Amino acid sequence: MNCVICGIRKPRRHCPGVHGDICTICCGTEREQSVDCPLDCTYLHDAHEHERPPELDPATLPNQDIQITEDFLRVNEILMAFLAISIFEGALKSPGATDWDVREALEALVKTYRTLQSGLYYETLPANIFAAAIAAHVQTKMTEIKQKEIEAGGVPTIRDAAILGVIAFLQRLEYSHNNGRKRSRAFLDFLGGFYNAPGESEADALEPDAPRIIL
Repeated sequence: MNCVICGIRKPRRHCPGVHGDICTICCGTEREQSVDCPLDCTYLHDAHEHERPPELDPATLPNQDIQITEDFLRVNEILMAFLAISIFEGALKSPGATDWDVREALEALVKTYRTLQSGLYYETLPANIFAAAIAAHVQTKMTEIKQKEIEAGGVPTIRDAAILGVIAFLQRLEYSHNNGRKRSRAFLDFLGGFYNAPGESEADALEPDAPRIIL
């Protein structure tokens, strides 16, 4: 029995992406290229831990006019965890979604919150159905949190300007984590660290006593 991808070499591991046994060479070369690797694959996670993403030119990063300081990140670290979890959840609800889809979703969210800064509201949704689903999920979670604050007898305390800044920062993290493969999920794997953190879930990430996650 040979590797189900190349048909030449002996298989060394089971690949959940092709539902068969493959050799280590095909695992390395076809991972997130021709193979749609699930995030729960231990070999994929190990690869993300050790690989070096392509060199990133800071000048190519979008929305550089949005200034993000260390103080801003420290003040908004719980919001950061909540949005990271919401993005991850949105991607999980869209089987097949990749880092590239998250990139489009983040850009759409930036455009939406930019309009709010001008006193208008225009929700931008990508034509890409995966990206649109992720962006819509994030918006839904933010609306739910704000509604809970209103129902508790107060007013929403999360500023749209803070949401915009956090989303812009997450967008930069996506650019730095995306490994450049056609089906990259390296950034989603990174976001999974928020989702799997003890005490953190999309339901409690903004609770006052929630653990404070620092990037």
